[in-house]
Amino acid sequence: MNSYRIPEIAKQYTEYDMIQIHTDLPDFPELRTRLLFAFLNGNSKLSTSSELYTLATSLVQLALDTHELVTASNDIKEKKAARSRQLKVLAGDYFSSRFYHLLAGAGQIDMIKQLSNAICDVNRLKMNTYMKMKQLKLSAEDYIHQTVEIKSQLFLSFSEFMSEVYDQAWPEILRSYTKCEVLFEEIFRLESASDFKGSWGFWHILQHGTKDERKQLQTEESDQAKVRTLVHKYHIPSQLYQMLDSQTKLLQAKVKQLESDKLISELFHIGEPFLRFLAKQPKVLEEI
Repeated sequence: MNSYRIPEIAKQYTEYDMIQIHTDLPDFPELRTRLLFAFLNGNSKLSTSSELYTLATSLVQLALDTHELVTASNDIKEKKAARSRQLKVLAGDYFSSRFYHLLAGAGQIDMIKQLSNAICDVNRLKMNTYMKMKQLKLSAEDYIHQTVEIKSQLFLSFSEFMSEVYDQAWPEILRSYTKCEVLFEEIFRLESASDFKGSWGFWHILQHGTKDERKQLQTEESDQAKVRTLVHKYHIPSQLYQMLDSQTKLLQAKVKQLESDKLISELFHIGEPFLRFLAKQPKVLEEI
């Protein structure tokens, strides 16, 4: 079986001096990438292409995530900020081109079509979600669901290929892991007041808060002290922790139902960061 080395291979495309000096890239989609590789590598029909498929998919995801960081307006006068924005656009385009190049070079034309269709699905989901956000018609529950679907979509495109071996295990476990990832990220978004707007906590308070509290959140220049007060009033950190704890337990139960001991072991290893975090919960919640 192939050993997992996707992040190391991807560095030849991501670690360019121009990018590292002048702009920041999003985190590598490590969890979903490891999941995809583990499932592909456990399928005798797909294992020979597991590294290629996983690398290509991770680069597409990185391209989408990089473009997501590009500011809506290009009216940036400060030279450093303008260069950073331009490089994010170019870096995202470059990662996308590498995905095409890798698969085309291997004669994997059908896989190019598959991932291209998945990209269209991701963009459609994003547009629908952004419209709901703009109209303030998104509930906190919808926010988590839509975010999980957006993050999972590229990887879900492999469901048909895996159905013979894993039946519904792949889409269910992928979504479950991705939900853990989303909740994990949402907890850490609470550390920065600037990241709160548009988060799960934001939508939760907008859904359950008073008229004055909702107005406060929608103000362009929100009073950060008041926002922090609302975060604690509605127990946002502890609610997110409880959601992550419940989702992790559901995930463990699903993983145990798999027939492959090797795959089960690998999946539990992938989920270890969530378990370590949950074990430190009291201290973490005190610091938020």
